[in-house]
Amino acid sequence: MARSIQSRHFHGSAVMTPSSAPLLIGCAAGFSGDRVDAAGPVVDSLIERLAALADPRASAFLMFETLAERTLALAQLRRRADPAQGCEPLLDAMLRPVLARCLAHGIRIVSNFGAANPPGAARQIARMAAELGLAAPRIAIVHGDDLSGPEHRAVLREALGAQLESLRIVSANAYVGAEPIAAALVAGAQIVVAGRVADPSLAVGPALAHFGWAHDDWHRLARATMAGHLLECGAQVCGGYFADPGYKDVPDLHAVGFPIVEMDADGGCIVGKARGTGGLVSTASVTEQLLYEVHDPAAYLTPDVTADIGQATVQAVGPDRVRLRGVRGHARPAMLKVNVCHEGGWLAEGEISYAGPGAEARARLAAQVLRRRLPALDLRIDLIGVLSILGDDAGRLLRATPPGDARDVRLRIAAIHADRAQAEHLGREVTALYTCGPAGGGGVRTALTPRLATLSCLVPRSAVATGFQLLPEGGAA
Repeated sequence: MARSIQSRHFHGSAVMTPSSAPLLIGCAAGFSGDRVDAAGPVVDSLIERLAALADPRASAFLMFETLAERTLALAQLRRRADPAQGCEPLLDAMLRPVLARCLAHGIRIVSNFGAANPPGAARQIARMAAELGLAAPRIAIVHGDDLSGPEHRAVLREALGAQLESLRIVSANAYVGAEPIAAALVAGAQIVVAGRVADPSLAVGPALAHFGWAHDDWHRLARATMAGHLLECGAQVCGGYFADPGYKDVPDLHAVGFPIVEMDADGGCIVGKARGTGGLVSTASVTEQLLYEVHDPAAYLTPDVTADIGQATVQAVGPDRVRLRGVRGHARPAMLKVNVCHEGGWLAEGEISYAGPGAEARARLAAQVLRRRLPALDLRIDLIGVLSILGDDAGRLLRATPPGDARDVRLRIAAIHADRAQAEHLGREVTALYTCGPAGGGGVRTALTPRLATLSCLVPRSAVATGFQLLPEGGAA
């Protein structure tokens, strides 16, 4: 039997009831560090569109996607240093300007602001609302993604084998799906804070709650998943990370807009962007984002569904409005992806600049000096301005490339080592190039950073118990 989300009362809170009216989802962040002024135009556009629809059954959501593998690792480092930290560092700057308007107009907020500390993010939002003089919002905290506790050791050992015993694990997080998000919304949550959920699930959750679909309605889930995929990278579908002058021109990229999708009861969607913003939404920008990070268009695996875009079509239906059709779905995977972050030694970096006649030759000579002085380190050498992106860690291409006559070169040296003392040598040697290296070096910068390495594995879905809790009115989760 297909299971659907049923409305229920939760501690007297208002609940969502299934509707066939349109669903609006705007995205105001595509990664941690994204622009903090993006949400305003998106919220304005959602409010305008709700008014134009004039349908009290329509729903609008604001989505913040601020988490990636690297972002979560950095959050874990912050939480290790201070247990109160570990959530999105720009949470306040992103949410405070629009929180009052969202609550006043019934726009619910779904986010992975929680990163390594979802309860901390929820408490921060509660404090923010209080400081703004707002009634305490109903904030739900999604849990279940954290598999770093001793009770999960056996399932990680099964997935990773003997290597697990040699790892100093900092965190292990499963990519969970939309069900706990949807359940929280049905229970009346106005704001949902999650940690490691699959990015498209931030849109699938609202769709499940709004339309009341069954959890195995694969075609509709797949369509909502791909709508979420169009949203999840923020401005990318609106011309950001797309522009290529003379080939793919994007107007007013300095003011690029963020996306909004309008979804129907079958999961079909039209993607547009916030009104009065720059950028564009075209069949080309939508196609690029549709294929972005998709390893197999016929089997895009997510915790909610296996999406098939092999027969999908995109069609312009108006200025900056593109319809997505033809997405199909298949049963979701039996396994969930887990990222295991573990201590990975130290990353040492150093940079120094050379300019003028012979700059490239002097930068190459400095690199040779460092190779000779640091035999215990495997060095990554980049000549920024000459050869960096196209190089490799072993420096093969650099050594094979004959010296040129570049007159503005920044030499970057990096190494990873398990021993901090060994890694520290790099910074000292780069600094010493001021007087012990070639002529005319300057602008030295060095850094030493604890490094987290990541392993990915699959665990049975049954090993990951997800759910949500509402933040008590007092703000203590």
